[in-house]
Amino acid sequence: MNLRQPRLVFSNLSLVAAVILSGCAVQSNTSQLDSAAEQEDFNDPLEDTNRAIFDFNQVVDRNVLVPVAKAYRTVLPDPVRDSLRDFLRNLREPLIFANDALQGEFERAGQTFARFTLNSTLGVGGFIDVAGRWGELPYHEDDLGLTFGVWGIPEGPYLVIPILGPSTPRDLGGQVAEGFGDPFSRLVTGNPYTLYWIPFVRGGVAGIDQRSRYIETLADIERTSLDYYATVRSLYRQRRAALIRHEKEQNLPPPASFGQNDGPAAPAVAKSLAARPVFVSETPNLPEVSR
Repeated sequence: MNLRQPRLVFSNLSLVAAVILSGCAVQSNTSQLDSAAEQEDFNDPLEDTNRAIFDFNQVVDRNVLVPVAKAYRTVLPDPVRDSLRDFLRNLREPLIFANDALQGEFERAGQTFARFTLNSTLGVGGFIDVAGRWGELPYHEDDLGLTFGVWGIPEGPYLVIPILGPSTPRDLGGQVAEGFGDPFSRLVTGNPYTLYWIPFVRGGVAGIDQRSRYIETLADIERTSLDYYATVRSLYRQRRAALIRHEKEQNLPPPASFGQNDGPAAPAVAKSLAARPVFVSETPNLPEVSR
């Protein structure tokens, strides 16, 4: 057992007793952590590959996305960024309406339809969230991956996608299907328009806007995490599970992916999740403890 050499204050007998007791405490604590780890199924058979992609994404994030997000936040004042976010959200409302209906949530579907109608007309094409600010019809997230989850389709193993971040086969399949079925994308890329670059610009702006709103939150989580990869994995799964349960936005963990257009979550929730204990199986780089 690797222990720092203590100062020779106590007698040799006291020192030996202290070492024995500390060894027993470490062994007992480690056993508890191992037992807890066995009870949680991380479903991450591709962890080595996922961690390599995660490290690549972190390099891109630190050197490209965060500087661009900071510049975006510096150049555009808050009201402009809020209006841009509202516009991007409004473009998603037809997809959200379809997913609400597919999940059998017809009341939510009606609210989504009302939001889209009000914001597209009185809200100047969606640049002003009239329905959310004055109509008490707040925006809610929904996508085909969540619909698959409501239907009971298993999420599959955890995946990390280059640039886009955390995902699962269920969520990735839903994201690809929505890309083909998005009414706005089909409008601008089909006859008479052939503006194939617009969906890419839309996705990039949505991602930069979202990243700009979580710069400090994700930095705090990374700084306080023993294993940032494991924490992001946990955050992602907790957020997706909460969305399937239709929890309110202020109770959601922060998004850990680049490609979704989400609203900010409560900072207190993010900090509490960042401070969660990390199991031994989540921290492969920790020094091994002798028993």
